[in-house]
Amino acid sequence: MATALNPEGVRRRVIAVSIAAALGGFLFGFDTAVINGAVDALAGTTSGFDLGVGLKGFAVSSALIGCAVGAWFAGPIANKRGRIPVMVVAAAMFFVSAIGSGLAFSVVDLIIWRVIGGLGVGAASVIAPAYIAEVSPAAIRGRLGSLQQLAIVTGIFAALLSDALLANLAGAADQPLWGLTAWRWMFMVAAIPALVYGLMSLRLPESPRYLVRKGDLKRAGEVLHTVTGAVDVEAKIKEITSTIDTERKESLSDLRGSRLGLKPIVWVGILLSVFQQFVGINVIFYYSTTLWQSVGFDESSALLTSVITSVTNIVVTIVAILLVDKVGRRIMLLVGSVGMTVTLGLMALAFSFGTLDAEGTATLPDPWATVALICANGFVVFFGATWGPLVWVLLGEIFPNSIRAGALAVAAAAQWAANFFISTTFPIFADIGLTFAYGFYAFFALLSFFFVYFKVPETKGKELEEMTDELKVERRGTRKAT
Repeated sequence: MATALNPEGVRRRVIAVSIAAALGGFLFGFDTAVINGAVDALAGTTSGFDLGVGLKGFAVSSALIGCAVGAWFAGPIANKRGRIPVMVVAAAMFFVSAIGSGLAFSVVDLIIWRVIGGLGVGAASVIAPAYIAEVSPAAIRGRLGSLQQLAIVTGIFAALLSDALLANLAGAADQPLWGLTAWRWMFMVAAIPALVYGLMSLRLPESPRYLVRKGDLKRAGEVLHTVTGAVDVEAKIKEITSTIDTERKESLSDLRGSRLGLKPIVWVGILLSVFQQFVGINVIFYYSTTLWQSVGFDESSALLTSVITSVTNIVVTIVAILLVDKVGRRIMLLVGSVGMTVTLGLMALAFSFGTLDAEGTATLPDPWATVALICANGFVVFFGATWGPLVWVLLGEIFPNSIRAGALAVAAAAQWAANFFISTTFPIFADIGLTFAYGFYAFFALLSFFFVYFKVPETKGKELEEMTDELKVERRGTRKAT
């Protein structure tokens, strides 16, 4: 039995480790939002790309193809090589993508560089929540798991802020700045957080549950003691071993079950991911500059409004971190679903009063422009305080040890695929009408309420070793930690 460590020291150490791992989420947010300030410049004739509506949507969402593929393969690779090597490779791919995207000479190679970056972001999106869950004590696992979403929204904020600063310095995103056009610098700035993430990943300890699977019990015990504060290390290792078949390699075939080919809990993870994207959150962050210009803002004001929205997202994510281990996952998701349904429904109603000018640009009259602005930020508040962080928390903890990395990979791949669908179709939906687009997202927000109520289990206070393949949905309060 190991000597007990200072609880505050342990808490600081596990928080520091989790923050470093969550930097993968920062890359996630930065990469997916950096296109926001560049998309109109790319679509214009001055860029030389001159994108139509369909190609514009694909250029914005092309990184998501790489994200889906990277997420799919990250789990099996992490099981074979470890969590840390996957983080380092993800950082390297993102670094290369940032430079390549900024120096792209055609839309084809821009898309290729964006896909390469997506591979790294997709891998990081799987590894960060899995790793954080595997090194976190149950009592604070929800808060630490929420750091992934805090990193994502901080990355979104950093991308939008840097876009706004660069566009203002140049005069517009398509104007020259330091020998290149401003939108190229918007992409290349991403190389900085990629480098930081790679260097910090090299200093992280490997996941104790991965080490147990590989039979390195000595190192697993050291990590469990120094990072999680476990005193009876041998008992904890035996508990982990009982939930992992160390004699057999984990594979995606372990996810098979009797219901539509997959275990029920895997379907829960997949649908959590899909609903998180089908409410349309990334439309706000990918296309918000264009959206607010349609409400009557100029480019500078639209970029500033996008930055303010991202700050709101950060604030409410911090609120979620403070509440998740006290309130529980299910009730917060249910409240979020109701709030998103109402705000998205009102946005759909507001845009029904929009008109098209001679150039085909949509504009909103007062007071509906104000209603749309308030509801868009209200939607961000409800999403950021609930579905944004809690889906990542749940994906990191609902799966049993024996299938966690593989199941999380499949769920994250589904999330990226859903993200790709929503991002690519928004310009098409917008052509049909913004009322149709936001009505579509409101419908799925409503469906998400019933999905959570009937299918999502409460995991508050449970050890990872308690998670099973079976679904136990507790609707009358949460189960107390044992």
